[in-house]
Amino acid sequence: MALPEFKKMTQDKTNIPPWIEFLNDEEFVSYSVTYKGKIYYGLFDEYVYPCEETGDIKYYVYDPVKQGRSPDKKYPVVMFLHGASNALMGIDCIMCCGAEQYASPAYQDKMGGAYIVVPVANESRTDEGRIDGAWSDFNIPYHIPVKGIFDGIASENPHNTGKRIVMGASSGGAFTWKLLEEYPDYFDGAMPISSGYLPDKKSLEKIGETKTKILVAHGKHDEMAEYDKCVEPRLSELKAMKNTELFLPEWVYNGDGGISSVCYGFEMGQHCMINWIQSNLMFDNGKSADEKLLPEGVTGWIKNI
Repeated sequence: MALPEFKKMTQDKTNIPPWIEFLNDEEFVSYSVTYKGKIYYGLFDEYVYPCEETGDIKYYVYDPVKQGRSPDKKYPVVMFLHGASNALMGIDCIMCCGAEQYASPAYQDKMGGAYIVVPVANESRTDEGRIDGAWSDFNIPYHIPVKGIFDGIASENPHNTGKRIVMGASSGGAFTWKLLEEYPDYFDGAMPISSGYLPDKKSLEKIGETKTKILVAHGKHDEMAEYDKCVEPRLSELKAMKNTELFLPEWVYNGDGGISSVCYGFEMGQHCMINWIQSNLMFDNGKSADEKLLPEGVTGWIKNI
């Protein structure tokens, strides 16, 4: 589908979401995240990974040791994969993919330190507004440079790099699944978020036997990757996977406890679960989105891996 140029638009906060009729009387719509964005970009360094198969891939890295963490410890390498069109937003891609807050001192403290990595797909926009070159274009062998980036960071920092964790939303969520198919047992943790793609039954069975700790996150009112089409048909297989937990909330929220609305010409607040992920799946009052599954939020999930 055609996507608007988000960077040139202002969100419509007067929008009435199509799902508002399903809210209870005590529930309300929230049009803004409660964390402050675009303030941690300076903590990331920019690199380029040369790749003949896909073209060179730009990527950003937050290095915990460079930022003052102990050089005598190992830290997980956490990669965030952005959604379609986010590559065209320049450095704002760091925020849009959900990674920025994980470079903050507060989140780093909660994780015990972590490398944060943001690769950027070679996207382009057609005259019709369609995005070419997204992570979810499986005809492009993006898995080659992305694994190469993981391997490169590990080889350059052998005494400080630990577990490998990948998480992506929307197009990035689809690619997260693809990486799990391409490289069984390579990752220690993975979080596919709001993905419009799920592997077939045979592939899910194979992924389910690996060491990778997987958390599938998908809202039941997702406007773009519809739950009934993208999750429900494989729900029994997902539940059968020994290494997989499911976070399938009825509603996607912002930190203020309101149900999330994001409208840039069309409603996609429930698809943008990555905003809630960037709030650590915690509410501003300190309550977890899922006290049993994620008592310490995403930072706790990463640390426990």
